[in-house]
Amino acid sequence: MTRAARSRRVFYVEEPIFGEAPDHLVTRQDPSGVVVVTPHIEIGHSPAQSQTRTARLLAEFVEDEGLEVYDLWVYTPMELPITAGLRPRVTVYDCMDELANFKGASPELRAREAQLFAQADLVFTGGHRLYEAKCKQHASAHPFPSSVDTAHFAQARTRRSTEQGDAADQRDVPRPRLGFYGVIDERFDIALVGELARRRPEWQFVLLGPVVKIDPADLPRGQNLHYLGMKSYTELPTYLAGWDVALLPFALNEATEFISPTKTPEYLAAGVPVVSTGIRDVIRPYGERDLVRVADGVDAFEAACAAALGEAGTPAAGERRERADRYLSTLSWDRTWAEMSALIESAATSRVAVAGVADD
Repeated sequence: MTRAARSRRVFYVEEPIFGEAPDHLVTRQDPSGVVVVTPHIEIGHSPAQSQTRTARLLAEFVEDEGLEVYDLWVYTPMELPITAGLRPRVTVYDCMDELANFKGASPELRAREAQLFAQADLVFTGGHRLYEAKCKQHASAHPFPSSVDTAHFAQARTRRSTEQGDAADQRDVPRPRLGFYGVIDERFDIALVGELARRRPEWQFVLLGPVVKIDPADLPRGQNLHYLGMKSYTELPTYLAGWDVALLPFALNEATEFISPTKTPEYLAAGVPVVSTGIRDVIRPYGERDLVRVADGVDAFEAACAAALGEAGTPAAGERRERADRYLSTLSWDRTWAEMSALIESAATSRVAVAGVADD
């Protein structure tokens, strides 16, 4: 969206905040150019009523802003009702995951998604595995695996090479450090990480991110397990600079079948060796290109981590980084947006042509 904001107005509608005040919208201009729109909805109404009230606010906002021609970008089918009063030129469904497979997913989600498929002109998927599923449900589905802001994460390499200060809450953690950042939920393989920590007390596991939808009491504990909480995007390179291996320890279950971890190219851009379980969109392309070690089961995952640690500082490690860098050079959020934008304009042209035929 920050790329889109360079050539068009972008309004990003956040989830509503509920309170005693009458319904209203609060807007703020992000430095990127994106305008963040936050609905404030009066408490005491049913979810459906609250969405209807939000829809009314958005329709009034579009009119007040004079938006006669605009496109609608939807991330979650569950919020489709708030768009009821909108008449977009093109509707995009940006499908980032198979949300219906997640723990606690609404039973209405599949029906809402079917409704969104019927409305959408384009479906963008967050990876190739997800595309394989969604292209059967929509005639104009297109895969867009995660890109990466290489310069941002390459700051980790600079910090490492210049021996800049470590993150304050990581500073006293011994080496070697094996790190992970992201949401710690049902997709995170608790058993795998717990057994690794038990087998390898000399390895330190640094885990960043919120614990969601699972009981924190179920997480493995030990002197070499460090849960440091959620960190901002800006802070991530500072932590990565102090890691020896970056982990993608995902469980292989319904919730992970369609994921395409954004972390994979981010870890590589930071210059940290990566070990992952067998997630389809990690295997292809990263595992197939031998940019990431892929291993399933505790024994194989432990061996892969040991191999990554043992390769540090060798010519083989440098060669692997160079290959990763060559691949990352083909990725760009600018290129991703350019391709998406072209598809949107093509869809808009097609709609005009179809409308013209209908009028005739």
